[in-house]
Amino acid sequence: MSTKAIKKVDVVKWIATVIQLIGYGLTGLNYTPWNVYLFFLGIFLWFAVGMMWKDKAIIVVHVGAFISLLVGYLNS
Repeated sequence: MSTKAIKKVDVVKWIATVIQLIGYGLTGLNYTPWNVYLFFLGIFLWFAVGMMWKDKAIIVVHVGAFISLLVGYLNS
């Protein structure tokens, strides 16, 4: 019997997902700027997943999300 090893990328993507979901919850509760900080962390981790998978679509969408979030944060 063999056990399936947990891959580092799977751990990172689930941590990123949980962080993003908490960020959404904090946004709904109007907890700023903590929601933005979590979004930045989640974006960074999902970008790392894109790099690990060599998935250009994931990389591009998270670079775009980072730029959009940063511009909005700096203009608030």
